[in-house]
Amino acid sequence: MTRWWRERTLHARLSLLVAGAVAAAVLLVSAGAWFLVREIQQDKIAAELASDAGTIAANPAYWLAAEGSRAGYGDDPGSSPAPHGKELGPCWQILDSTGAVAGGTATPLPVTTAATEVAAGTERKPVQEEVTLGHGDYLMLTMPIKGGGAVQVAVDRYPDDRLLTLFAVLLAVGCAAGIGGAALLGRTVSRAGLAPVDRLTEAVEDVAVTMDLTRPIDVAGKDEVARLGRSVNAMLSALDASRRAQRALVEDAGHEMRTPLTSIRTNVELLLSVERRPELAHRLTPEDRANLLEDLDAQVRELATLTTELVELSREEGSREAVEQVDLAEVVTAAINRVQLRAPELTFAADLRPVTVLGRPGELERMAVNILDNAAKWSPPAGTVTIRLQPDGPGFSRLTVTDTGPGIASEDLPHVFDRFYRAAAARSMPGSGLGLAIVAQTAAQHGGTATAAPRTPHGTEITIRLPGTPA
Repeated sequence: MTRWWRERTLHARLSLLVAGAVAAAVLLVSAGAWFLVREIQQDKIAAELASDAGTIAANPAYWLAAEGSRAGYGDDPGSSPAPHGKELGPCWQILDSTGAVAGGTATPLPVTTAATEVAAGTERKPVQEEVTLGHGDYLMLTMPIKGGGAVQVAVDRYPDDRLLTLFAVLLAVGCAAGIGGAALLGRTVSRAGLAPVDRLTEAVEDVAVTMDLTRPIDVAGKDEVARLGRSVNAMLSALDASRRAQRALVEDAGHEMRTPLTSIRTNVELLLSVERRPELAHRLTPEDRANLLEDLDAQVRELATLTTELVELSREEGSREAVEQVDLAEVVTAAINRVQLRAPELTFAADLRPVTVLGRPGELERMAVNILDNAAKWSPPAGTVTIRLQPDGPGFSRLTVTDTGPGIASEDLPHVFDRFYRAAAARSMPGSGLGLAIVAQTAAQHGGTATAAPRTPHGTEITIRLPGTPA
């Protein structure tokens, strides 16, 4: 059943839901109306029986004298026959204290065990019973008479049952008509209600075919469908921005790779030409050959670093490390040890207070290494790189790395964390322009921020602010 329901279209499901809701309401109201009418009829019959029985029980002698005998429509040749062979009006008879019939209307009523107990005084409350007389069903009431005996009054249920049956048929016809109308109404409602969804679907499908993310979907109104349309437009804008950023990343990466690849190709071609033509080997001295190989090694290293940083920037959430409690002081210490091996001429002065952050240790160490590498690159020989880690207000920590280099020019300061951005003074130095971009991305992914500022009288200070608590 669930699978069948899921295979229906939204139009069909909405139509079925509307029809089902209306049908349930119609059936419940009809059933309630029928039961209410039946209860009203039964209460009315019971009240009439009690009234008739009470009237006869108040003066049984008068009623016996008035009736005289059992002669009625069935025994009097001059009387008119009752319809359907039944007596008109209620039938009644009087019982003495022994349960014997003292008199009554022409139609005899059965003297049941309960009626006998009422006549004898054993049962003091009136007894209501359903009895069959001939081909008809009667409702009979036996009421005790003061001083002994009882009065039995019965009424034919055929007229009331026939009325209830007719009422039930009318309700059934009304229910069928109501359910049919509900089905048509549900279909109309589903078409009208889902028309904006259909238009939105067509617009989205058109975007999927044309791949045009710059054309927004027309949205009107303030209802839920309009809200969905605005959300789709926001998603298209985000996708367009992501595609532009991806294209820019590929173009910038291609541009950055072109220079080392060109250098590598030139050097390799020169070495190959010497190998193929030994007579020209004297033109390449051993010192020049060593310089070529060193240049090749440097260019290959630069390409490897660029590739690693590109992978770091484009890493998906699912391929990243698990988040855990990390002692940031230990992470920064490990990063200092790595960078100090590459820059032994520098002094790294560290003041690290234990701080616990929730993050990915590998990415945090990579962030710290990039900051320290940048500081080491710009620091003069025998310079000092100062590292401080301390709590910064409730729930945050601050990591600052300060170098003693020339500092950042004011026009370059807003762009230091942009991908592939390299200041004019840095273009002659090794680097990809991605190190600080990775720093900013890692800080943002850990709920923090990265800022850069010049230091008086010279140097640059990189500050990382992350959520953390003192260990």
